[in-house]
Amino acid sequence: MPLSTLRLVERRLREAFPQAHIVLRDNSALHAGHQGLREHGGGHFHLRIIDAQFHGLSRIRRHQLIYAALGELFQDTIHALSIQALSPAEADRAMPDPT
Repeated sequence: MPLSTLRLVERRLREAFPQAHIVLRDNSALHAGHQGLREHGGGHFHLRIIDAQFHGLSRIRRHQLIYAALGELFQDTIHALSIQALSPAEADRAMPDPT
């Protein structure tokens, strides 16, 4: 039985960031009828990930690590990904995720 898209994305993230706290939400239903979704396919996701390896890294570098972990899923599985990538210290100081 094939994995759901959400589970597939989450599995890739957990493989790349085994110690991370990961909250992944599928927002695809909020974008029903969206032109890009009809043309491209794939889902809209929101990711909140907390991992010690993000300490001292720029936001761009954190996103690059996440994109590398998801690789080819951006070709047809993921249409849009909103990312909140934090170190544990940043997460302690941050506002809670509104989800």
